Amino acid sequence: MSTLTLDYILDHTQPSDPEWEAKAAAHVEELAIPPWSLGQVLTLGVKLAGIQRTIHPNVDKKVILTMAADHGVAEEGVSAFPQEVTMEMVKNIVAGGAGVNILGKASGAEVRLVDMGVIPDMPDLVASGAVIDCKIAHGTNNMRKGPAMTREQAIAALEAGARVADDLIHKEGVQLLGTGDLGIGNTTPSAAILAVMGEYPVTAVTGRGTGVDNAGLLNKIQVIKDAIRINDPNPADALDVLMKIGGYDIAGIAGMILGAAVNQTPVVVDGFISTAGALIAKGLCPSAADYMIASHQSQEPGHQMMWQTLMMRPLLNLDFRLGEGTGAAVAMHLVECAARCMNDMLTFEEASVTNGLA
Repeated sequence: MSTLTLDYILDHTQPSDPEWEAKAAAHVEELAIPPWSLGQVLTLGVKLAGIQRTIHPNVDKKVILTMAADHGVAEEGVSAFPQEVTMEMVKNIVAGGAGVNILGKASGAEVRLVDMGVIPDMPDLVASGAVIDCKIAHGTNNMRKGPAMTREQAIAALEAGARVADDLIHKEGVQLLGTGDLGIGNTTPSAAILAVMGEYPVTAVTGRGTGVDNAGLLNKIQVIKDAIRINDPNPADALDVLMKIGGYDIAGIAGMILGAAVNQTPVVVDGFISTAGALIAKGLCPSAADYMIASHQSQEPGHQMMWQTLMMRPLLNLDFRLGEGTGAAVAMHLVECAARCMNDMLTFEEASVTNGLA
């Protein structure tokens, strides 16, 4: 497996290349269409050019990494589902029957499941290759009672996610990654991360997650307030935020984004939990944001605030609230469209079409 370290990533990640973006924009101006008449798809094509350092970007090989973990804070009743559903959904994804499997297949993306910290062990699934074993611990600690994990565990989780991405890029030639999550209770740490790093009121960023009722929502808000008060995470230190009020799935997502960025590979960021990981990744390494593609805006009330904090505009708004990588899967088709426009559309000269604006 890869030996990529967090220190190496922070020292070696370069921003995307504005010169290649300029070349790509000039190429778009020559396409045999009214200027920029494919809007965000062409803007995305230019972004891909800056990431891959070519006006002919290629995203043929796509993989969604669904990071799975349990959360100690689930014992506070913050989810409508019991904690054992995490493992049950692991089995559903491995069997190919989950939302991310279906939508990933439709976009030509393979789905890989990574055990970052699920409570049950799964030796048979790991041995068969169905699950990538990066387990840091059997779930986080309850962040309402103290830090979710140690600083060492947070770094280990980040590096694990980065190494999985690094291996996919170098050993399998993956050209486009997508983030995904799985873990009962994980909207709670995600909302907490947003409240701290975006400096928003907890009440504004906290939603119903899997569908808690009004009493459940009020309880969830109080749990997050208590966790922030007890742990006092430093908004300027993303690692401190992650270890105190994060999760292993969120850490794995942040790590895979960092692993993609250091390898100049685009990564499609999924929903609320994934975007919490994106906040951590950018907090650790600001240049990593250049490699992120904002897939969609979910129904979680804080998700729009996350994109605003990242200064990114999501491609889609489909009222999703599932996670798993489903939004990334759908958005990957648009990324493919952007790459194909850059590669396959003819210019005015090539098509023998008169450019009325020339």
